[in-house]
Amino acid sequence: MDVVDRSNPWWFSPRWEEEDKHLRQWQRERVKWVPEWIWELGLEPPALNFVYGPRQTGKTTGLKLLVRELLKRIEPDSVAYLDLDIILSPAELRRAFEYVVGRAARRGVKRLFILLDEVTSVRGWWRVLKYYVDTGVLDRAVVIATGSSTVGLLKTPERFPGRRGGGKDVVVMPLDFPAYVKIHGVDFREPAALSQLFEEYLETGGFPKAVNKHPDAQDAVIDAVVSEAYRHGKSPQLLKDILGAVVERIPSPMSYHAVAQEVGVSHNTVREYIEFLADIYVVGLAYLLSGGKPQPRREKKIFFRDPLLYRAAAQWTSRRVDEAALLEQVVQEHLFRRHGQVYYYRNKTEIDVVAGPHKIEVKRQRPRRGYPKDVIVLSRSDAPRFLMQLQGVS
Repeated sequence: MDVVDRSNPWWFSPRWEEEDKHLRQWQRERVKWVPEWIWELGLEPPALNFVYGPRQTGKTTGLKLLVRELLKRIEPDSVAYLDLDIILSPAELRRAFEYVVGRAARRGVKRLFILLDEVTSVRGWWRVLKYYVDTGVLDRAVVIATGSSTVGLLKTPERFPGRRGGGKDVVVMPLDFPAYVKIHGVDFREPAALSQLFEEYLETGGFPKAVNKHPDAQDAVIDAVVSEAYRHGKSPQLLKDILGAVVERIPSPMSYHAVAQEVGVSHNTVREYIEFLADIYVVGLAYLLSGGKPQPRREKKIFFRDPLLYRAAAQWTSRRVDEAALLEQVVQEHLFRRHGQVYYYRNKTEIDVVAGPHKIEVKRQRPRRGYPKDVIVLSRSDAPRFLMQLQGVS
């Protein structure tokens, strides 16, 4: 199949890296790094890996860098890459699979790596993959399937009970602050340098394009969100209206009903769209913690999962960026990644972020009034060191 051959230049050319658009772009970047997630995958057959995370985080480039590393120790015919953004149907995917598997068999490949990029682009893709797993064709294969939405990928492992082998689930997110520090080679023990880099992080976030100061970085993430909206049957205009209402209210707790009233739709529609935004890793939710239990029906805090997403949403919806709100969202996201969930608390006093053993009140400047001893009051100047320590760096 021509479309498969064109996607696998290493089958034909030892200089394929010079021809691959993703690696050429990666080489040109001012700041570049090999993502650590590629080594978290199960790379011994049989293995069925799922890699998910928002678009624009470099999943495709990561796969190409993995190919580069694999080809240092295996033959080029052992690696097959399929771009499912250009494969339109399950039937076409099945033909591509037959071609790849048949080609590998004819060339005596002992261990086959199949990289399926953006599998959720093909409706029913998992049925095709399950068929080949069940027939035993992939017993000597490592399969890596990537996607940008939990809707079509995260729940898919339920359809592969006992069929994953040594496969892993890997989430690829924009860089957190400690990773941002690492790729810039800054000495985290130097307070001034760390503080300056944190200010840059609040501007760029951790998306590769933004890290490298591409002028279209914000447009790129909005285009990706709009693309996912179309793909999942959502109205981009309604999504924009709901995002605008959310940006306006951050960092305060909000109800779906209040957003619905402003936008002019039902609260169920708002809930559906917010859940969609969470599914594509744009926002996270922090529930009220009361009586030691989360209260999902009460007002909730909605936070953007990267500074660039917040800035892009504000620009798209013609809202202003609240720097204090941005700082709180960065803390929420880092604690969310560490503990899997974040909350807030409100009684006589409000605690902005509660996660694991942490109780954090985020302030741009040190407050005049006191807080309970177990509450950390985090100012903008304190935040860089706190985020580094959160990841075990001190």
